[in-house]
Amino acid sequence: MDWYQAYAERNASDGAEGRLVSFSEFAESWDSWEMHPVGDEVVLCLSGTMTLHREFPDGTADTVTIGSGDYAINPPGVWHTADISGKASALFITAGMGTQHRPR
Repeated sequence: MDWYQAYAERNASDGAEGRLVSFSEFAESWDSWEMHPVGDEVVLCLSGTMTLHREFPDGTADTVTIGSGDYAINPPGVWHTADISGKASALFITAGMGTQHRPR
């Protein structure tokens, strides 16, 4: 989380058009939720399986499971977290401005 906050501070001048492109490998489920208020986030699963849990601003929720080669889009304002079964990796394209985190 510290890295993400520092990134946002370094790149705040990118505004709403800025995007963070990152690659992550996971061996366990996420321990927090996150939300990106200014734009969509693309999650492209490169290996393994990820189950995304999402809470929408209107109070609805859903769960999406993606495997290697699958993707999901987290709309702006949607809180999301992930469960990992075994190991997984993913590429994220994130509208990072104003990103918020909360404990899971």
